[in-house]
Order: sequence, then C-alpha cells, then structure tokens
Amino acid sequence: MMNRTGPGLALLGLALASWPAIARADEDTPPAKAENWAIHAQATFVLQATPGFRSPYAGANSLTPHQAKETLDATFYAGVRPWKGAELWANPEVDQGFGLSNTLGVAGFPSAEAYKVGKSDPYVRLQRLFFRQTIDLGGAREAVAGAANQLGGTHSANRIVLTFGKLSVGDIFDTNRYAHDPRADFLNWSIVDSGTFDYAADAWGYSYGVAGEWYQGPWTLRLGAFNLSKIPNGDTLERDFSQYQLDAEIEHRHRIGGRDGAVRLTLFRNRGRFSRYADAIALAAASGQPVDPSLTRRPTTRIGGSLNVEQEVTDTLGLFARAGIADGSIEPYDFTDIDRTVAIGAALGGAGWGRTDDRIGLAAVANAISRAHQRYLDAGGLGVLVGDGSLPHPGKEWIAEAYYDWQPVRGIDVTVDYQLVGNPGYNRDRGPANVFALRLHGAI
Repeated sequence: MMNRTGPGLALLGLALASWPAIARADEDTPPAKAENWAIHAQATFVLQATPGFRSPYAGANSLTPHQAKETLDATFYAGVRPWKGAELWANPEVDQGFGLSNTLGVAGFPSAEAYKVGKSDPYVRLQRLFFRQTIDLGGAREAVAGAANQLGGTHSANRIVLTFGKLSVGDIFDTNRYAHDPRADFLNWSIVDSGTFDYAADAWGYSYGVAGEWYQGPWTLRLGAFNLSKIPNGDTLERDFSQYQLDAEIEHRHRIGGRDGAVRLTLFRNRGRFSRYADAIALAAASGQPVDPSLTRRPTTRIGGSLNVEQEVTDTLGLFARAGIADGSIEPYDFTDIDRTVAIGAALGGAGWGRTDDRIGLAAVANAISRAHQRYLDAGGLGVLVGDGSLPHPGKEWIAEAYYDWQPVRGIDVTVDYQLVGNPGYNRDRGPANVFALRLHGAI
C-alpha cells in the first residue's frame, strides 16, 4: 500500500508551478562570462511501484510485492567566490518519502533517489557545505559553464583542485557522463554508481572529507579521505577519522574517431570496526543465538576497486560500462551488499525523432556476492539492504533498466522508467520483480 503522498505532491506542485516562467526568464538573460556568486535549485519527485511477484517466504530486509512508494527532494544550491579560483557552496535540502520496502530487499536498489532514512513528513537537512580551490598550472584556457555547485568562468587545462567539507564521495569519484545522476538519467543504485564502491556516507549519501585532483594533459589523479559512519550503514558520521575511507582514482581522457571518451580506475580502502562473515556465523553456531555481526566487529580493513568507461559514439549516442570487485569476506560498510558487479548501458538523444532534448536510456547490471556472504545470509544474517531470513538457493542479482526522458519545456523533465529485477537479494526463490517508476524533475 502506498505511503502518504500528500506532503510530497504538494511540495512538488509548489516547486514546479513557476518553473516554466523562471526558465523563460533565464533564456532571455545572457550567460555571465565569470560568476562571483550563483543560486540554483532543483526538485525531483519519484513514484515507484512493484506489482505481485513470487515470494514464498520473506525476512526483515525483503522486497515486498504489491506496493507503491514516493520520494521527493528539493535542493537549494548557493555558491560564492571569495577570491580567485575559490568557491564556497551550501546545499540545504527538503526530503520526504520512502523507497520500496523502506529501501530494502534489492542490493542494486531500484531508486537512488530513495535514502535509507524514510519519513512521511518533509524535513530539512544541510546535505553539502564545502569549499573548493582551483589552482591553475598552465595550458589552454577552458570554459566552465555555470551549474549547480559550479560557478561559471574559466580555468587552465592543467590544474590542481582541492575540495573539503561535507559532500558526496560520488561528486568527485566514479563519475560517468551517461550514468551517474538519478535525477536525470538511470535510477538504479548499481547503474549510477559501481555497486562494489563501498563509499563513505551517512544514510543520505554524504560524508565529511577532503579530496585533491591533479589534471595534467589527458590524465587526472584523484585522492581523497572521508569519514565512515559510526556504525555500518549508520546515519551518524565520524568526524575525527577514527573510522575512515581512502580513495584513489586515475582517469584518462581520449578521443576515438574524433569522439570523446574516458576510462577511470577507482580504488578504496575502508578502515574501521567491521565483522568477517565467518566470525559472525561461528559465534552464532557456538552460542545458539541469531547471527549478529555487531558482536564480532573489530578493527579491520576492507578494500575494493572498479573500472568505469564512457564513450561518445555519435552526436546523440553514448555508451558506458562499469565493473567492480570488493573483499567479500568482510561486511560492506556504507553502500550496499555487492561484492562483484558488471554493468553496461547506452543513452540516446532524441534528435533522430525530432525531440532534441529527449533521451532514451538502456542498461543491464549483474551483481554477485561471495560464498561467505551467501552463507551469512542463509544463516539469517541481515545485510545493508538485503536479508530474506535464509538463502537456500543463491544466485546472481540481474537487473535491466530502461527509461524515456521527455522534456516538455526547458528545465522540466518527465521520465518513465522500467526495471526488471531477477533474483532480488540474490535469492532464486523470489522474483523476478517488475518495477515501474514515474519521475518529475525541475531545475534552474
């Protein structure tokens, strides 16, 4: 049964009512060559539903058939340039709503707009507050378009960029032109991000940390350090780096047949109090108590890596792929229950059918877990997002996603989205689940 949609729909209607007028006014205003301050805003509403599917048994973290849920977020982006090359940004946000089954039941969860904390009534959080300094190192001057969390202007091709404060690790690492923004392209967690990238985050996806980027010719090196949450999948972050993540990424930009592309290799190292699955299972067997990883957590290191590729093929067609691996003997900490992942997809602009601003997206992802992870779930253990109480017949989680994004006027997008989820929660006894979504998005 659908949760209350009244507050979300009311806020969405208020946010979007004036969008066409605002967008037209913006079209009449010539863009500034260099911005010293800027204000932007966005609102996104997602209604997602799944009808009946095979579900002979269920656990605390199972996806439930016959349900529909909605989420709404409205974000305000305020930025100022205190001196040359510097930017200070604040992002207060209003959130409301729930993901399907309260954002549980599928490791590659169907909506990255659904946070791990759901509420019926709208609430306000300061999601980002960060400082960025760009240091030019020479080379050709490049134009920078003004956008949310980016002031318009120019910078040199070779440069160093330093960022610190409260932000999302995904703002800097594992980006992809065609699959990285659930407000504009794909919705699935393991398509917009590498499913094995267990990035540091609170329950809303943000962390305190620092990152440095060095751009030199076609190469970029990125390094970062971020606080983990106090407990796995928690809503409160460490602030003293007593539990932390280190990230490293190397990117190479290229041109094939005159078309832009990029390859990124991302590595992470998490250090904190985690449990090994074998230890949690052994303690439960010896004590006769339910499996509880909190009883076997101790200082541990978990590592992983992923490869991320994007390639423009024509003026309207782009392809992307991701693949990742992480240590499957240790519980994931802040993202989701995926130890292996492979994703491929494409995005096609609508110029070919006379709708230049429309887009079609199609992607598929396969997620898997280790044998130790399977035994833990079969013993009744609960993961970050999954846990059916038992797992006698484990299998890979297969997901396909397709969307059509229609832009009726500049600044407003209406998207219909469909996902087919096979073996939700790695369970061949359950599913497949059909997931349908409607997304409304406005941005200025």
